[in-house]
Order: sequence, then C-alpha cells, then structure tokens
Amino acid sequence: MADEREGGNEQGQGNEYRQGQGQGQGQGRGQGQEQEQGRGQGSGHGCGGGRAQGAGYAELAAVGPYGVRPGHALITMVEPHPGHEYAYNRWYEDDHYYAGALAMPWMFAGRRWVATKELQELRYPEDSAVAQPVGAGCYLSTYWVTEGRYDEHMKWTVAINRRLNRDGRVYGDRTHVFTAFQDHEATVYRDGAAGPRDFHALDHPYEGLVLQVVDAEGPEGRAELLEWLRSRHLPERLKGSPAGLVTVFRPTPLPGDRMTYVKQVEGVETRLTLLWFLQEDPRACWDAHFAGLGSAVAQAGLGRVELVAPFIPTVPGTDLYVDRLR
Repeated sequence: MADEREGGNEQGQGNEYRQGQGQGQGQGRGQGQEQEQGRGQGSGHGCGGGRAQGAGYAELAAVGPYGVRPGHALITMVEPHPGHEYAYNRWYEDDHYYAGALAMPWMFAGRRWVATKELQELRYPEDSAVAQPVGAGCYLSTYWVTEGRYDEHMKWTVAINRRLNRDGRVYGDRTHVFTAFQDHEATVYRDGAAGPRDFHALDHPYEGLVLQVVDAEGPEGRAELLEWLRSRHLPERLKGSPAGLVTVFRPTPLPGDRMTYVKQVEGVETRLTLLWFLQEDPRACWDAHFAGLGSAVAQAGLGRVELVAPFIPTVPGTDLYVDRLR
C-alpha cells in the first residue's frame, strides 16, 4: 500500500502533419457517417446492439476501486527528432494527449512539461544511465491512474495504441528516453496537512517540476533507500523549499505486447522516481535547492542519482518554447 508522509511537520514538418491530419479527419468523417448509419439501423430495431453493449458500462462502474489517490503514474520523457519539434508538439497536444492518454479509463489527471535548452543545461549527472546525452528528452508528460486500476488501464492502453498506430495516428519521429508506468510509494508534503494534495498536483498551477531518478545499490537496498527518502531526506529538504510536495514512485515492467517503439523499462528492481512540484521557476531556485541532490544520496551510501532534470509547464494549444529547445 502506498504511504503518505507530511514533511516539514508534482515549419515544414508542421505543414506535413497538418496535411496528414486533414486526411485522417476526412477518413474519420467517412467512418463517422458509417457509424451514424449503423446507429440509425439499430434505432429502427428498437434496442440496437450498441445499447446492449453500452449497458456493460453501468455494470463496470458499480464495482472495483474508484478512489482519487494516484496509485499509479505514467511518466514519459520524449525527444522529438531534429526538424520535427513543431509537428511533434502539435500532434501530441492536438491528438495524443487526449486520444492516447486522458480519454482512457482510470487515467484521471495529466500535465505536460518542457525543458528549454537553458533548463537542459542544468541537468546532471553527465554520465546519466537514464538520458544520453543528459539533455535528451525535452518533453515530459505525467499522468495519474486510479489506485487499484492499473491492470484494467493497461489492457485499454495497449489496445488503443495499437488502434492509433493502425490508423496512422502515431508520430514516428521521436525517441522515448524514459517512459514507464510506475506504482506510487510515498508522498511527502512541505506544509503538512495544508496545501494541495498529490491528487491535485497535475491540476494545480505549479510553476515547475524536477524529475529525479535514483537507483539503489541493489534490489535488496531499495526499501532502505525509500525509507530514508520519505522519513529523513525529503522532509529535511522540503523545509523552506519552493517545492510544495514530492511524490515517489517505483517503475513497473511494460507488458510484452507493448508498442515496439517503447523500450522495456530498466531498473525495475532498484529504481525510484521522484517528482518535485515547484511553486516557482526551477531556474530561480536551482543552486540553492536542487544542485546538490546527487551528493546527498551518495553521502548516505544508499544509491546513485541517475538524473535530476528541471521542467516548466507547457501552455496547451500553443507552440510556446518550441523555438527554445535547441
């Protein structure tokens, strides 16, 4: 069961994409007309097959977990290929963020973040086991999945992504640098019971986020690392910090029938992923609060920090920051 602690007692290529999108919309309209005709035929027979199938949703809604805790997360850091930055951004925001994520069952919140070149240059360590070069992965998307609904969500996400891929709605010119579904382990709060909770974190207007990835020395050491983080290190770090809360997750392996362009998750037995939700731009507080996270873990002798990476939120529906990625 996940634990909560209260500390201190989350232009050319663009034209090509738009043309492709237009073709897809045209095909979609045709399919939609066929579906409408099918509905009409069903209505003419009283209770159509669609209504009978729809009745299953009422049954599904009546059973199983339906709390608001982020029991699981999808954390995905992606690098659009050079020359595809604008087209990728539009595809993700205009289609995939919704059709490939938030429209799915049990994924109840999401937020997208960006690292400009200036922010990429703050990352460390240079020899990161997560990102090579360490600046790779200029977009980060974070999503919450209802606690206890991981298996149901995974069945849907695998199926819908196969459908999106078949229908030409997957953008190929990108690289998944760090993509994993993860289980929630802990949330540590700076202000105790006051302030936003972790289930608010992706909707609250936080001004920045820091992604931290830590590897324990071995599988047997992860539990000790987690306990040190949530009971000692994070509460101390959060005192006087611009971070309102920190969530801690552990990665889970992707299913064998995942899409082939997403590599299998590394560090499943040893890794922890931390998300620091900031109330100010990370550039304004980096040296004072985040430049030394690696040395703190090393001095404790419990593992190694493999990535510390700052981000700021994107502005949905715009191409703000796209021209500052390189």
